[in-house]
Amino acid sequence: MRDYDEITAFLGDWGPHQKLLFFLLSSCTISNSFYGLNIIFVGDVPEHHCLIPENLNLSEAWRNKTIPLQGAEQQRSKCSRYRLDVIMNLSETFPDPDFLNMSEIEQEPCLDGWEYSKEQYISTIVSEWDLVCNNNWKEPLATSVFFIGMLVGSFSSGILSDRFGRKIVLFGAIALQTIFSMLIVFSPNLEIFCLIMFFRGIGGLANYVAAFILGSELLADSMRIVYSTFGVGVFYAIGYMFLPFVAYFIREWRTLMMTLTLCCLLYIPLWWFIPESPRWLLSKGRVEEAESVIRLMAKKNGVTPPPKIFSELELEYIKNNEVKSVPFAQLLKTCNIRAITIINVLIWMIISMGYYGLSLNVPDLHGDDYLNCFLFGAAEIPANIATWFLLKKFSRRFSISGALFLGGSVLLFIQLIPSDLLVLATVLVLIGRLGASCAFFMVYIYTAELYPTTLRNTGLGVSAMASRIGSILSPYIFLLDAYQENLSLILIATLTIFAAIAVLFLPETFNTPLPDTIDQMKKVKWFKCTGRTHSN
Repeated sequence: MRDYDEITAFLGDWGPHQKLLFFLLSSCTISNSFYGLNIIFVGDVPEHHCLIPENLNLSEAWRNKTIPLQGAEQQRSKCSRYRLDVIMNLSETFPDPDFLNMSEIEQEPCLDGWEYSKEQYISTIVSEWDLVCNNNWKEPLATSVFFIGMLVGSFSSGILSDRFGRKIVLFGAIALQTIFSMLIVFSPNLEIFCLIMFFRGIGGLANYVAAFILGSELLADSMRIVYSTFGVGVFYAIGYMFLPFVAYFIREWRTLMMTLTLCCLLYIPLWWFIPESPRWLLSKGRVEEAESVIRLMAKKNGVTPPPKIFSELELEYIKNNEVKSVPFAQLLKTCNIRAITIINVLIWMIISMGYYGLSLNVPDLHGDDYLNCFLFGAAEIPANIATWFLLKKFSRRFSISGALFLGGSVLLFIQLIPSDLLVLATVLVLIGRLGASCAFFMVYIYTAELYPTTLRNTGLGVSAMASRIGSILSPYIFLLDAYQENLSLILIATLTIFAAIAVLFLPETFNTPLPDTIDQMKKVKWFKCTGRTHSN
């Protein structure tokens, strides 16, 4: 019995139609980066201080003194002011406030709201809905809700894709993402904004997963690693770099969101160029449709297909073959597979937390926000090149562990950088992010190689859900810096190094055949499982 790749070998690996599909499917992931990360600019916190009402009869000198100075650099307080009733009484008695000891005056919160700097932004959701001071936890909430949507998308997209097809889920997700991105422009308050962010998250990940699966199934086996790195990865980086370029020229958050959304209308014509996956059609017994797609690909490539693509025996097999679904409980059934699953869940969660935590922290880095964001996006390209090279040449375990150890170590080293070398600190954060990116790209393929055929989709699905939990937590990590400077980076670095060590306990899969049954799975390293060791 021939497999699908052998049956369709006459198409070639890299014909004109495969090249077109490679480009079109890769381009579908461009929007995922700027949809997922536009909160960097949409939700940035402008410089602000307590609003002093204009109707108060205060001189300019007294208005400048009404906001307390704090910290070693004597910056204006963001969340408090001197009591206005006391200030009004003192201003009537003392025309010049420079001779008074202002520190003895009682302070009060910003009872009249805040005044926001317009130097960088015309508006963000923070300045529009006052998400500062006691409400500063609400802006990360919007990002976490988006990632909760991605969690739902990671769970539902595979199910929907298996039932209704890769193509319809891909374009349905793009439509969902585009519609809700348009609606978010009209959000009257944060609650509606968060609700729409949830649905955008569902569409965003479903789009990415569907494009990834469809490309993997349409392209030949020899091109799949190239597609997952140079294809999906590089085009994702292009979208990442496109975001700060647009945000630099559009400083009002609603206009920025609408502009990014309109770019996705360019995907509509792709419906007529991207076919359904013949593999999926065959799995559903829709042989005629699958054969029609294969013949169309042959025509586009300028090759002549055989008169009968499938033999009678293969048609009978396709008709009668049924893939049984495997319950989640199988991931915990034996000691070995349970250990692999637990380690995988921890690694995926930590990698995602570090990747998105560092990405969302761009506004807190030294230097220009737009340039830093562009550099973070550009770093995805060498990360993809490094991933492709490492996957081709070296051990999976040591490659992922090395990338994580590099990322964690440089983040810890930041604590030793003097305060006058902030540029160096930013470079180290960029290197740390590069390590997280490499690990993120490699762990997808490594996890698929760890699990047997009967559990591969389930294992990847559970790992992806763990990744989403890490991303949900990531927006809140940098709130820890309010208690100690760089505490967030210390936490990310420590967890990343822990993950680098944990990877070494997993079995090696480089240059080994994929396991088909649980019995064929390799064993975890350095500790012995007891009890039941096999199941089918």
